[in-house]
Amino acid sequence: MRISYREAMRQALHEALANDPRVFLMGEDVGRYGGTYAVSKGFYDEFGPERIRDTPLSELGFVGAGIGAALGGMRPIVEVMTVNFSLLALDQIVNSAALLRHMSGGQVSVPLVIRMATGAGRQLAAQHSHSLENWYAHIPGIRVLAPATIADARGMLGPALADPDPVVIFEHAQLYNMEDDLRDEPNEDWACDIEHAAIRRPGSQLSLITYGGSLPKALDAAAELARDGIDVEVVDLRVLRPLDTATIAESVSRTHRAVIVDEGWRSGSLAAEVMARIVERCFYDLDAPPLRVCSEEVPIPYAKHMEDAALPQAAKIVAAVREVLNV
Repeated sequence: MRISYREAMRQALHEALANDPRVFLMGEDVGRYGGTYAVSKGFYDEFGPERIRDTPLSELGFVGAGIGAALGGMRPIVEVMTVNFSLLALDQIVNSAALLRHMSGGQVSVPLVIRMATGAGRQLAAQHSHSLENWYAHIPGIRVLAPATIADARGMLGPALADPDPVVIFEHAQLYNMEDDLRDEPNEDWACDIEHAAIRRPGSQLSLITYGGSLPKALDAAAELARDGIDVEVVDLRVLRPLDTATIAESVSRTHRAVIVDEGWRSGSLAAEVMARIVERCFYDLDAPPLRVCSEEVPIPYAKHMEDAALPQAAKIVAAVREVLNV
């Protein structure tokens, strides 16, 4: 069965709502409008306004309401329209949801899922083109996921809802129209691993490590390099907190080289954390210094040619791999 990333997310949401009366969806335009990216289209009519709740334009308010509902025994899914709007709710996410288990001595948990669109590439200029996943991956007390495949889009929500602690899911907006084949079997268990990174393409000469919207670019780069006889392994982090250091280290220990691709800005990036862990765990296995391919250190431009130049692209990834391999 061939479906889009958007439809995979929609199926996961529908399954969660249909199977558990504690689950409800809340956020801006998720109801009558069907969601900014049409992920919840038709849900308002099917499940009603009690479970598909349009909210005011107040992220601080409705994320806080989601935390309260989770504390009260519900399983809320809070949709924040785009990652830059989540900054208005940082106090609720960082100072409340992430801390309550610790601050209560383990007496309470916050089984809350927060979904948000992230990333650039759609000519939405500097205000709506952020990749701030690393900000959230920095915070103890929350799990951070970045589904980059159709299967992960379909399978991550269920385990996220089962997690007793807050889970933030970043959906790169460039992926919503992506299509791929998905298993279509009766009574399929779609739940996928939300603990470990995944090897998306085995290889022997270099580990190409990435996540989210950069995965298709990394796979394109690997395919181009393969045509020249260069065998690159592609590692999809997919779980940004806690990072699966073991899988990263195992890959780099085999290939002896690494390039990390991250749409975040270079300074203080998730790529920098991955590079640090590689050096800590695999220093004596490295045959060359690791390299990073990140967004340029500028607010993301509006003009298409400038936006493309500011972001990691397959050509930049190929050039970085060739530099590390000295070919």
